[in-house]
Amino acid sequence: MKLQVKLVKSPIGNNVGNRRTVTALGLRKLHQVVIHEDTPSIRGMLHKVRHMVEVRPLEESNATS
Repeated sequence: MKLQVKLVKSPIGNNVGNRRTVTALGLRKLHQVVIHEDTPSIRGMLHKVRHMVEVRPLEESNATS
């Protein structure tokens, strides 16, 4: 399964660890959306910055193109 992650709150004013976690997730701008595989390490990162991001599961289509 994949996760859609959107940055909804600025990391400015947060501690350095949270800012680096947001950057490591590939998020640089507000309302930017990235897609990640659902792994335990990604889940841990999302949990750490859960107050700044919005996470939605993506349904993978079985269609081949």
